[in-house]
Amino acid sequence: MAMFQTGILVLTSSLRLIPSRLAPVLAAAAKIVENVLYVHLHPGLGLTDNCVPPTPTYVPANREVSQILAHLYAKSLSVCSCLDVRVILSNIKNHSSTPQPFSSVQTLSELPEVVLTDYCITDLNQSSLVTQCLEKYILGCYTCRPNLQSIFLPSGGDDAENSRPDVNDWGLSEGLPPYSDVVLGGTFDRLHSAHKILLSVSCLLTRKRLLIGVADGELLSGKDLKELIEPYQDRVDKVRTFLLDVNPGIQYELCSLRDPYGPAITDPDLECIVVSDETRKGGDAVNRKRLANALQELTIHQIGLVKDVHHTSDEEEKISSSTLRKRLLGSLLVPPKNNPRIPATPYVIGVTGYMASGKSSVVQYLQKMGAATINADAVGQKSYRPGTAAHHKIVQEFGREILLEDGTINRTALGKIVFEDQEKLKRLTSIVWPETAALVKQMISQAGSEGKSVCVVDAALLLEAGWMDMVHEVWVVLVPQDEVLKRIVQRDNISEEDARKRLANQWSNSQRIQHANVVLSTQWEPEFTQKQIQRAWQLLQNRKSSC
Repeated sequence: MAMFQTGILVLTSSLRLIPSRLAPVLAAAAKIVENVLYVHLHPGLGLTDNCVPPTPTYVPANREVSQILAHLYAKSLSVCSCLDVRVILSNIKNHSSTPQPFSSVQTLSELPEVVLTDYCITDLNQSSLVTQCLEKYILGCYTCRPNLQSIFLPSGGDDAENSRPDVNDWGLSEGLPPYSDVVLGGTFDRLHSAHKILLSVSCLLTRKRLLIGVADGELLSGKDLKELIEPYQDRVDKVRTFLLDVNPGIQYELCSLRDPYGPAITDPDLECIVVSDETRKGGDAVNRKRLANALQELTIHQIGLVKDVHHTSDEEEKISSSTLRKRLLGSLLVPPKNNPRIPATPYVIGVTGYMASGKSSVVQYLQKMGAATINADAVGQKSYRPGTAAHHKIVQEFGREILLEDGTINRTALGKIVFEDQEKLKRLTSIVWPETAALVKQMISQAGSEGKSVCVVDAALLLEAGWMDMVHEVWVVLVPQDEVLKRIVQRDNISEEDARKRLANQWSNSQRIQHANVVLSTQWEPEFTQKQIQRAWQLLQNRKSSC
């Protein structure tokens, strides 16, 4: 069966039957659609009346529909996590209890190429006519690609009941209360199912305007693996695209949220705030601030957390952005660039990160996996030895006061000089780095001549020294700076102030991430670090074998 990038799934089962039938329908859809799957809810849809396409109608929003949304997104996570599922809400309204005809055709950000449906054809002789009717129906709702195709999926239930309209399908249960202006906030990193539920329910509650605060700046400082959080504008763009797809009829305002409250405590038009079980206290805090500002309290609409069916013992049970970031560790974030100036063999990995970030433990484990390893810092120390060209230049530059009695350089004394003066440090590195690079290249070549297919260069200053042209890939070991400071103070028995001076001369984690092909972290248990390295190594072997 041909694969399509984008499809639209029309669910016609009654709302009470959808939960039990979703798994086989979504699994079948995942075999046909590769990228984006839109979902259009029309319970009780009929397509057999002389094949005249039915008029698209609005479904009143109620708590049953809200629960269906949550179930659908949660089920998609377990059944077709590879798909970007988006449930269209433009035909679900919270301000009318009577179905009404659509007023216009909606254009989606990704135009559907195929229509999938759980609608059951009871008369095979009419299949072609029903197909035409289905396609005309969808074209009456959405702009699609030319040559739209239809595919009928297994409904997983009784045929007659599946196709029979039911008055309960129109949601006669308690409706969701509508609010003119609704507010919510979040990081919205790597937009996932829990985000989509939060945003979708907020849309159902909103009649006019939805105000969304997107965390930025200092609000991100305490997040795990904050350097892997997508840029602010990327997150905003993804949220906006999702919202305009699911319901373009609402006014959306997205703003940078740099404190826990933002406009929620100053905007007088707001009526409701949407929170999760986890952020309920934040909603209460917003209301206290509003009262202090002589503003009306907001109604708090609380949404349950979504369980991550794929979570492991070292992950949160709920689906979260921090868990998704942790799952990036050890994976290939950015494909390596082909550099013809680097010999193909051995394949060179440059491992870098803050001093005391745990690079050595990562390199030792890679050595056990079969890689040749080179400690660039140890190699660099050789350039300080008496008789070398670098030794002579260093003494000329900084004076004989830095020498010990045996003529060797007192690196502690030299360090105090250069770490206090950026210009002097630059003069030192201009002497040492080229000498070190030459020695490292020799050792890489030797590893290749000895038959090693992979060579790992452990270099804290790999990027600062501009040695990217010596390696095929850059692997960054990521640990929060506060944790690194603690490790340096304990390891080297120095003050925190001196430790900060040392780190000030190294690139930040954020700078390193911009050049990283693979990211690892040693901030959790050693067993988790090993899992990351094993994953990175296996994926590396796969890349090498496919070349």
